[in-house]
Amino acid sequence: MSNRLKDNINSQYFQAANALKSKQARRRIVAYVESYDDIYFWRTVLSRFEDDHRYFEVMLPSKENLTRGKKSVLMNFVEGQTGPDMIACVDADYDYLLQGATEQSRRVLQSPYVFHTYVYAIENYQCYAPSLHDVCVAVTLNDHRIFDFREYFRQFSEACFPLFVWSVWAYRTGHHSRFSLTDFNRVTDPGGFTVQQPEVSLQNIKRKVSTKIRELQRQFPGNKEAYLKTKADILALGITPQTTYLYIQGHHLFDTVVAPILTKVCNQLRQERQNEIYHSQAHKTQKQNEMSCYENSRQDIKAMLKKNTGYQQSPRFLQLQEDVRRYLGS
Repeated sequence: MSNRLKDNINSQYFQAANALKSKQARRRIVAYVESYDDIYFWRTVLSRFEDDHRYFEVMLPSKENLTRGKKSVLMNFVEGQTGPDMIACVDADYDYLLQGATEQSRRVLQSPYVFHTYVYAIENYQCYAPSLHDVCVAVTLNDHRIFDFREYFRQFSEACFPLFVWSVWAYRTGHHSRFSLTDFNRVTDPGGFTVQQPEVSLQNIKRKVSTKIRELQRQFPGNKEAYLKTKADILALGITPQTTYLYIQGHHLFDTVVAPILTKVCNQLRQERQNEIYHSQAHKTQKQNEMSCYENSRQDIKAMLKKNTGYQQSPRFLQLQEDVRRYLGS
């Protein structure tokens, strides 16, 4: 039996099972996601829509062969396979930006039962700049604001935006083999970041971006009109030069950009807290106990970042919630 036939049977089963339940029983809606990490994120999206009449169960596409990934979700649950009782929840990746230029983009954007993140991936939400100070507090138990995450990522985004337009153009026009996401990520790596002089890393990115743009202009002469059209399309989608970081590859943002910056900020906050304990007026034993208590209370940076839910008032997250609300209303 083909996977598509199995999934069609599954969809019919969920609808039939719900129909057989008493009118007082809650309706079960299955939400298929790409990976284990996505389960918790989509639970934060869908849980607020649960009530006495319905609930969601978030799971991977297959319990039998453990297949994962966006293509697996879309291949199995689009084109008649999804329905009121079975939905697909995926990362937007570049499919939102491509606006139907590819078959996968059309599937993501056109199906009423497929929901996407709007930002590139769930990692971009976890790295939402206004929430990063709270992550530092959770990790270090120190609420001293020694770094302005909002301002840094505003400037980081502005530095990346001109090259980001080129990246979207490349994927819309099929030139991504000559300018891939890996190439973009390499240029936008803020290596050499320091808490004391963050502007140095920003200047380094600006320099690398300018160099790469000149190279692309040589490779694609006469591309100015197409570039400006792509830029206008991006801006029309509500993506601004100040929010570019939300639309670049999620794993790159999480692992290469945000986590290293958080590590350096948190290390300084930890050292500050340790110095406070060391220089306090308490006696030696009390200091040792306090230091031990503090060390045992610290949290892992990446683990706390993955649990970060400070994005829930961000405009894109609210837009995603509105999509779910419309689906339930219909």
